[in-house]
Amino acid sequence: MSRTPLPYTTGDISALARSLRAQLAGRSEPPGHVDLLNMLARATGCRNFQHFRAQATAQTRLEQGPPPSPAVDHVKILKIARCFDSAGCLIRWPGKLSERQPILWVLWSRFPAGEVMSEPGVNDRLRAHHRFGDHVLLRREMCDLGLLSRTRDGREYRRVESRPPEDVLALLAHLRTRAMPAA
Repeated sequence: MSRTPLPYTTGDISALARSLRAQLAGRSEPPGHVDLLNMLARATGCRNFQHFRAQATAQTRLEQGPPPSPAVDHVKILKIARCFDSAGCLIRWPGKLSERQPILWVLWSRFPAGEVMSEPGVNDRLRAHHRFGDHVLLRREMCDLGLLSRTRDGREYRRVESRPPEDVLALLAHLRTRAMPAA
């Protein structure tokens, strides 16, 4: 079994020495390995060695930062972008779920945050951003995916706030640059 190295530091070596001396004072024989590890951990303010190890592991993870985001599949982004015209309107509905979900996120980004909308308002907004004539499908899919919420009677709709996945952010950026007029 390999051992994970744990850094051991103390803010005050004099306090460390006093703590170790006090812990060793009542012993008639030298401490064992585990006892010594626990003594060293208590001298730094931890309850025992396991607590010390958990603290060190957590600190290492915090220093490393969040795990890297998954790589964006740019080929897939370009393929999905072909579902939009040059103005950014959806012209076709892809057959694959993995291509439909980013498209629904793009439509989600075109809804105002925090605003209560009626069903006709949602329909009008969807009609303005697609060209294949099935706004009901888009509305239903957005609700099923959890991008829009609605009341039980269907009178009020709201955009559900959430951070889009990295591939959706890349798709949005690509669609924005494509829609910019050439200078």
